[in-house]
Amino acid sequence: MKTYLVGGAVRDSLLNRKIIERDYVVIGATIDDMIKKGYTQVGKDFPVFLHPKTKDEHALARTEKKQGQGYTGFICDFNPSITLEEDLIRRDLTVNAIAQDDTGKLIDPHGGLKDLENKQLRHVSSAFSEDPLRVLRVARFAARYHSMGFTIADETLRLMAHMVQSEELSALTPERVWMEFDKTLSDGNLFTFLDVLNSINAFSCVAPSLSTLFRNAKLKLLKQRLNNPNAQNDICFSQLAEFLTPDKIKQLVSELKIPNQYKELLILKSTHQERLLKVERLNANQILELFNQLDVWRRYERFNRLILSMQHNELFTQNKQDILKNCYKLASKISAKQFLEKGIKGPDIGKAIIQERLVQLTNALNK
Repeated sequence: MKTYLVGGAVRDSLLNRKIIERDYVVIGATIDDMIKKGYTQVGKDFPVFLHPKTKDEHALARTEKKQGQGYTGFICDFNPSITLEEDLIRRDLTVNAIAQDDTGKLIDPHGGLKDLENKQLRHVSSAFSEDPLRVLRVARFAARYHSMGFTIADETLRLMAHMVQSEELSALTPERVWMEFDKTLSDGNLFTFLDVLNSINAFSCVAPSLSTLFRNAKLKLLKQRLNNPNAQNDICFSQLAEFLTPDKIKQLVSELKIPNQYKELLILKSTHQERLLKVERLNANQILELFNQLDVWRRYERFNRLILSMQHNELFTQNKQDILKNCYKLASKISAKQFLEKGIKGPDIGKAIIQERLVQLTNALNK
């Protein structure tokens, strides 16, 4: 039984990047062997175990045989006679197919070290095309390592385009596609991810609503908005609202089954950005209507995140932000309590709140 560090931990160590998690492959062992040594089995589809002390994931070496469509259509073999080289050849990219033994020696049967040196993302073998998810994974890696100068090898890009044409990507679920979007957002380079998918016409399979995105004349601005490692994920994703019509936004939300955290801000921005950009031309009634539609009285944090998402637009000047903040500050002080104390009751309280808020908003706009 031998254990090797594999995958991202080896790759990122060689690139002097922070290692997020350590994954190991185990050669010459069975499930019973692992359990006897105190490992906890957690894998459902194939045997993955947690180390009794470090809790790092250890997977039995395996081979895969394609059966059916999609990224789950595989028969796996975990025979203890499977070699390290047989396990590594099933991996997606050469830079992910480097192993390291417990002495620090590197095992690199597919030229991953050379590709790291040349900053190339290259597929290991033709078996790459058996898993459509790899198209999105490679786009994500291209985005993650873009700032380091990495590009996708021409032959790999051609293979990815062929996979799109064969409609293999149609087997991917919206949830799995979104997962790759979400991981990319955490890396802070959504533009490069989308640029790769656009270059191989993958939007037609995974998100048709984005098919017109790169026909937009504001490509330079799009890149600036979406390549922002300092922006929080939902705020970065909401920048798409500036480049897609409201109908396309709704279509995108449906296509990818986008989680509420992202969906809400994206739709809010799509719906209200036009008025927010001309807030200095709105009167008190229009601002009150805007605040009511945004439900700022109960959901100030959501309103604040919308303001944050707008700050990436240079047209949303500090003056516009100050107007909104001052209007909210004055209008939000009005409550039912002050009118109850004056003896006002029932529906008249609501009317009184509206009138007083309009007074405060008018005062704020006249300052």
